Amino acid sequence: MKVEQIYTGCLAQGAYYIESDGEAAIIDPLRETAPYLAKAKSNGTTIKYIFETHFHADFVSGHLDLAEKTGAKIVYGPEAETGYTKHLAKDGEVFKLGKVTITALHTPGHTPESTTYLLKDEAGEPYAIFSGDTLFIGDVGRPDLAQKKGHLTAEDLAGWLFDSLRNKIMPLPDHVLVYPAHGAGSACGKSMSKETWDTLGNQKQTNYALRADMTKPEFIEAVTDGLLPPPTYFSANAKLNKMGYESIDTVMARGAQALSPDEFEKIANETQALLLDVRDKTVFVKGFIPNSIFIGLQGSFAPWVGALIPDLKQPILLITEEGKEEEAVKRLARVGYDNVVGHLVGGFDAWTTAGKEVDSIETIDADTFATRYTEDLNLLDVRKPGEFAAAHVKTAQSFPLDFINEEMSKVSVNNQYYLQCGSGYRSTIAASILRARGFDNLINVQDKFNDIAAGPIPTVTAACTLGKS
Repeated sequence: MKVEQIYTGCLAQGAYYIESDGEAAIIDPLRETAPYLAKAKSNGTTIKYIFETHFHADFVSGHLDLAEKTGAKIVYGPEAETGYTKHLAKDGEVFKLGKVTITALHTPGHTPESTTYLLKDEAGEPYAIFSGDTLFIGDVGRPDLAQKKGHLTAEDLAGWLFDSLRNKIMPLPDHVLVYPAHGAGSACGKSMSKETWDTLGNQKQTNYALRADMTKPEFIEAVTDGLLPPPTYFSANAKLNKMGYESIDTVMARGAQALSPDEFEKIANETQALLLDVRDKTVFVKGFIPNSIFIGLQGSFAPWVGALIPDLKQPILLITEEGKEEEAVKRLARVGYDNVVGHLVGGFDAWTTAGKEVDSIETIDADTFATRYTEDLNLLDVRKPGEFAAAHVKTAQSFPLDFINEEMSKVSVNNQYYLQCGSGYRSTIAASILRARGFDNLINVQDKFNDIAAGPIPTVTAACTLGKS
């Protein structure tokens, strides 16, 4: 028996490859199928099953393309209604894979169809659970993301989750390994660990949601308290996973169209395509195509695309570093943005060589910001509300990037604004969006917040002042 976790950091997502005696199963695959096909071919195995733990909201799964290319059976748990052929597992149904078995344990709560898969080894002993978004390391899945039926509430689902954990998962032996679908950085939970697996026994001791004496009302309050609104693309991704989507091969072929600067400009004008620049933030601010939006590949690219581009069908034109075009198209497709219509061949250098118009954003470090700081300065802190509450420059305005479209009414194009975040990545995204909307007087503080807080600027944490005035 072989079990391999295939972890994708930018999505904080874990897919799994299980193999026994010439047969393989994939759990929660990403959309690109090549890695799984290559692994099976290299090992001389046949992919027999594709197990889905639930309808994922934060990424588009690869189950349909993988099934089409391998003939593998797509398996969902009870309550999963889809627009394509699949096997609807019964609670407790056992699937044979070589010399091992995988049992479907219906564990509703994160979503009604959520299912945990229990792997038993060649001796029939419980070895691991693939818990999807039911149980994370240090946390559990949030109960407010499901495509709900009728009057089902987050509190209802939280109650189901409590029962699922107590009745299906916690009775399993302590040595069982827990392999979740996500780790720290995912919006599918609140406080996941950076660890990507653990033993169930250790989780019983350390995970607040598995506390032995916790009552159901306490659990419901704990898992529903402090939930931020989900990213806007979540419901659209869940629908794609439920009803189907375009082949990844078609998406990649369309996005591979290489465009000269003149062709790029023509398509941009004719289609109202979004110009998406995915280069490094330090390069972008020095020069970019006017009205282009920055979301760098080197950061949490796909989640920020999903949070900031409302329409999954939006035509997109890419500006990338040489050789990064395919990666950008693939990572957009992972979250359902399939309408990349081409990329600028030769990148930004080709644009400038062609004599096209360029723009830039003034960017400074923490030391320079300290020399300019006054209490009258307009400073937009684009970090999350929780980060702002924990510590911020005394006179800063909370302007979270996650909700920039809603926050836009709080700023004026006539004012000068400084922008800062935790590292300069999010502030650069925010600056590019504001610039595209007519804000011409922007200064981006592209430095770590800790460096800003370490200087002489008054900095507030909770209810106390840390800095000097």
